[in-house]
Amino acid sequence: MVNLSPVPDPFGEMYSMAESDSRESVPFAEGMGVVVVAAGRSTRMGGTDKTFAEVHGIPLVVHTLRRLAGSAAVERIALVVAEDAVARAEAMVAAHRLDKIAAVCSGGARRQDSVYAGLLALGDCRWVAVHDGARPCITGEVLDRALQAVQRWSAAVAAVPVKDTIKAVGDGDVITGTPDRSTLWAAQTPQVFDYRLLMRAHRSATMEYTDDAGMVEALGQSVRVFLGSYENLKVTTPEDLAFVSQLLAETDGSEAKSR
Repeated sequence: MVNLSPVPDPFGEMYSMAESDSRESVPFAEGMGVVVVAAGRSTRMGGTDKTFAEVHGIPLVVHTLRRLAGSAAVERIALVVAEDAVARAEAMVAAHRLDKIAAVCSGGARRQDSVYAGLLALGDCRWVAVHDGARPCITGEVLDRALQAVQRWSAAVAAVPVKDTIKAVGDGDVITGTPDRSTLWAAQTPQVFDYRLLMRAHRSATMEYTDDAGMVEALGQSVRVFLGSYENLKVTTPEDLAFVSQLLAETDGSEAKSR
């Protein structure tokens, strides 16, 4: 059972998880299975495979897996990597004695193909989270909120309110609109779902989706947001890798450097 404190509300009226009782603590009878997606081609990393890029002496994805495995909200994990990296990933899991890894499998051509492969490898469970392997700064607090959200709503996404003014831009780089910033949230992972709902969404998909929430929305299912973290960054460029390295050093301290 996860002992979850009420969800903080640092954004005032801007952030509301649900109705007036949304911040009540919920007892959890079971945790989540997690599909960790790390099968991308790292095309913006200048030839570096970000999954295995070393940060404080260990692969980036190991930081992610350790954070997930250390959470009481997580029961088991399926790691999805590129087909030619499966043996390397299996050796990595063994070398770092990573807990809760139920399977290592190969992904597909599209992100949603990789997620589906991970869902099959994970096996049937009540609740499932999909998380980017390149988001190593995930915290236990966000994972606790994820489990609370999925048990309440069956489909929810970690997100943060955008800080910058957003511009819609058309042909010729002409600004065509300025959306109301108060309605805009930046989606992150984990994205959490009732396992069978997400499986149905994948099996019903007839087009390519950029995230699992969009696929579930296509079924007509409402998807909520819960508060993520501004530090829950996804490594996409070498500059991101340097920034995440600094964040991990600050949050993990000397422990991260000594592993």
